[in-house]
Amino acid sequence: MKYYLIVGEASGDLHASHLMQSLKKFDTDAQFRFFGGDLMAAVGGTCVRHYRDLAYMGFIPVLLHLPTILSNMRMCKNDILSWQPDCVILVDYPGFNLKIARFVKSKTEIPVYYYISPKIWAWKEYRIKNIKHDVDELFSILPFEVDFFEGKHHYPIHYVGNPTAYEVHQFLAKEHSEKLEHSDNLTMPVIALLAGSRQQEIKDNLPAMLDAVKPYETDYHIILAGAPGIERDYYTPFIQDRKVQVVYNQTYALLSKAHVALVTSGTATLETCLFRVPQVVCYKLPLPVIADYVRRHLLKVKYISLVNLIVDREVVTELLGRTFTVDHIRGELDKILKGPLRDTMLKGYDEVSRRLGDQIAPDNAASLIIERLKI
Repeated sequence: MKYYLIVGEASGDLHASHLMQSLKKFDTDAQFRFFGGDLMAAVGGTCVRHYRDLAYMGFIPVLLHLPTILSNMRMCKNDILSWQPDCVILVDYPGFNLKIARFVKSKTEIPVYYYISPKIWAWKEYRIKNIKHDVDELFSILPFEVDFFEGKHHYPIHYVGNPTAYEVHQFLAKEHSEKLEHSDNLTMPVIALLAGSRQQEIKDNLPAMLDAVKPYETDYHIILAGAPGIERDYYTPFIQDRKVQVVYNQTYALLSKAHVALVTSGTATLETCLFRVPQVVCYKLPLPVIADYVRRHLLKVKYISLVNLIVDREVVTELLGRTFTVDHIRGELDKILKGPLRDTMLKGYDEVSRRLGDQIAPDNAASLIIERLKI
């Protein structure tokens, strides 16, 4: 069968590549065409557009690149019509993907499946109307989403397990796990910095992270995870004259060696948890006072990190808005390194793992997709 997949960022590329591998396992004639990345390309098929050409974040960047975004959307729509796949599989990235879903549903009979559901429980809950109308099947990777979609909105979904949990387990289960670059020279504990996957995130978060860890440069190795798709030169102005090492495409290897981490929000917080690395979640928001108001009155959730959301309580400290300061970041880091917070956090991590379960998400989603296509 022919599968058309659409992702908009590095994490989507990773998850979609594993889904493609599972689809090939159950469908030996599987053909792929996609908006995606290098990991998907390595599985096979045709990459129509790389996610680097799609990943614009925030109102101003989107506005500045609007002609490119609209051009990509037209290309995607025309390409789907031309190729006539057996299904379209959307992976997160709702701003783009829900518009594609609407188009496919209105212009074709092609079924639309959503793998890694949009996080409308946090923001833009009105999108449930589009999902109900335009998405044939939704595959969730977060257990608490079942109650939101089915209990609150009466829209049946499938919890297939968490792909990040599966990917971390696979990494740790390897007989010879990927070795961190220069790990033989590590003579001190490691503080890992995960500053985001987009340039704007890095620009906003990395300077404060670096300032916060500066007093630890003599007793710890400070290692920054370089994001996929970000050129090495982009990091140079931030880390020059600092005792910081940058590693690329080695986030899991870095976390396997880390003693503690400073992490922006997103999948990275869950990855850090699953590697059992205590962390401080820090995410700079523009106009902190307004950001605090939005968080209190407009956001539908109490937390921004997946770790806290999964267990519905504060396991890791979240610093954002007015609490995002160098002093606060350093203070929370001190609590982990010098106090009892480390053990408390690790116990919370155990609860996260239990709630996620041990299902193989890409296999479950692939088998359900193929089952429905054969009906």
